[in-house]
Amino acid sequence: MSEQPTTQPRIALSLFSGAGGLDLGVEQAGFAVAAAVEPDADAADTLEKNFHGLASPVIREDILSVPTERLLAAAGLRPGQRPDLLVGGPPCTPFSKSGFWLDWKRAGHDPDASLLQEYTRVLAEAQPRAFLLENVYALTYDNRASRPAFTRLLREIDAAGYDYRWKVLNAADYGVAQSRPRLFIIGVREGEPCPELPAPTHGGKWERRDTGNLARPHVTAGEALDGLATEPEAGEDVRGKWGHLLPQIPPGENYLHLTAERGHPDPVFEWRSRYWSFLLKLSPDKPSPTIQAQPGPNVGPFHWDDRRLRVPELKRLFGYPDDFDLAGNRASIQSQLGNSVPPPLAAAVVKAVAEATR
Repeated sequence: MSEQPTTQPRIALSLFSGAGGLDLGVEQAGFAVAAAVEPDADAADTLEKNFHGLASPVIREDILSVPTERLLAAAGLRPGQRPDLLVGGPPCTPFSKSGFWLDWKRAGHDPDASLLQEYTRVLAEAQPRAFLLENVYALTYDNRASRPAFTRLLREIDAAGYDYRWKVLNAADYGVAQSRPRLFIIGVREGEPCPELPAPTHGGKWERRDTGNLARPHVTAGEALDGLATEPEAGEDVRGKWGHLLPQIPPGENYLHLTAERGHPDPVFEWRSRYWSFLLKLSPDKPSPTIQAQPGPNVGPFHWDDRRLRVPELKRLFGYPDDFDLAGNRASIQSQLGNSVPPPLAAAVVKAVAEATR
């Protein structure tokens, strides 16, 4: 009896890997993440706990000090051999919503912005068959910080020899129980058919307008957390100067509930005097709002039971498997998850790339 030929998985390289949300989607789409670069010790530990197909240990260094040849060697690629896919989400705090609260970041004076150029450096030198770059959607804004950086990024992708498409996608429109808009840029070498970004599978309200596939409603936080048994965690009580007000706020509302404009008899706050996520509480009937990596003491979203979200709940709201093993303390885990790409969204995008490059 003759042996059946085995299909070797296509090789992916991962930059700015974090906890591996994007990499989970890559593997779910049929690629093997063979090499990863992540300088944060806890995130690197998380990667090694969960990704057993790595050809080498995670490269725990800043990408600025990692030559492309070393990355290719870490993936087990021979000289002259090219990877099938390059993925990564360069940290870009100067273009995030929260970054725009700081004048010097708003003006574009943030060294982290240069990490976009580290991605395009590896893209140009490694010459993968396809690539995926993920980032904050504010990078597409037409202002003095974002527009020049975004234009330069697209110019460098073109100079590297790639055709590309880009679009802002909301994770909730792809079955994730969290409204989390992110920028995705995908591309292939010039001359190959460039894939389209995937069509939404779900739909509903986002920022007062309908988005996505309305024939299939968004997955709600209540649905995502249904049946999940969790134990209380240290530090889950909401304290700080205003924590005692949280029980007064209905699910799905924030500090604005305690303003005169909302008819509160004893208003505590001025209208629109705080960031939107201040004292923000989940609604079980809607997707979670965007979960931040480093929320302040009174920054939500909080659970409708008037406490911080527990780690198993955070994983569900991002679309991670329940058995995904995160390294580090509670603050580190929040940071890893809050900086990550929801795996179901990543999988949808990478599958579109995979199908176009078979």
